[in-house]
Order: sequence, then C-alpha cells, then structure tokens
Amino acid sequence: MKVILQNIQNKLTSEVTDLKYVDEDWGQLNMYQPPVKWPCCLIDVTAINYTHLGIDRTKVPQTRQTGKIAVKLTLANLKLTNSSGMAPQSQKDQAWFIWDLANKIHEKLHGFCPGENCTKMMRNNLQRSVRDDGVQEYFITYNFEASNV
Repeated sequence: MKVILQNIQNKLTSEVTDLKYVDEDWGQLNMYQPPVKWPCCLIDVTAINYTHLGIDRTKVPQTRQTGKIAVKLTLANLKLTNSSGMAPQSQKDQAWFIWDLANKIHEKLHGFCPGENCTKMMRNNLQRSVRDDGVQEYFITYNFEASNV
C-alpha cells in the first residue's frame, strides 16, 4: 500500500499544480491550526476487502488474494470569500475554486493505474463535510483492485 499511496501522491503533486499540499491523511485537518498549505489534498486508505485466489507454491505468501481497495482523498481549502450574486466576479471565481480542483484531480486519477498488479482507479463517491471553521472540505473516494497480493 505504501507504494500505491506514494504513486497517487506523486501524480497529484506533479500534475495538479494548484494543490499546495499533498500528503497522507494523519488527521491534520482535525487540529486547531491545521499544518497544511491551502488548498490541500490528503490521501488515505479507507478499506481493503480481500478475496481468496488460491495457492501458488512459487510465491510468498503462497496463498494469493485480490484486494478491493477504497482510497479516500480529502480535498480542502480555506474559504475566505463568498459567492453571492452581488460579489465581484474575481471573488466568485475564488469561492468556487474547489470545484475546479476536484475536476482537475478527477481528470488525473480516474483511469490512473496506481501500481503494479492494480486495476485503474474509478471514482465511486463524493461527500461534503460541514465544518464551522471556514474550511471547505470534500471527500472523494476512488476504488480499484490489486491482484496476487
């Protein structure tokens, strides 16, 4: 999983340059003053469901499995401007910026193969988090499989 998460991180860091911080999610956004730069994308594995494939005596471990993996991206930005109808256009553009980022991330990761023996990543879910600290936060889940693990 380490290599897979690093491959996703490297892809986002190099190809979605609007992101100022891309890292493993270890709870940074739950801190009083999150140690991130805005906007950020945090990466974590939320679930791996394994199925039995059989035995291959030439491999270690001999009992082989396929893992169905769910990776959650937490996309967050500090929202300091509103998007009301009377706001200046530049302010509106900044307020809606997180959706531009979500689209850029999707363009890079949907169909991306994150590692050897993996299928392509497919977006499965998007959820909003309601916060009271000015942080705009969305969770985007991608699913893929890793075989012979």
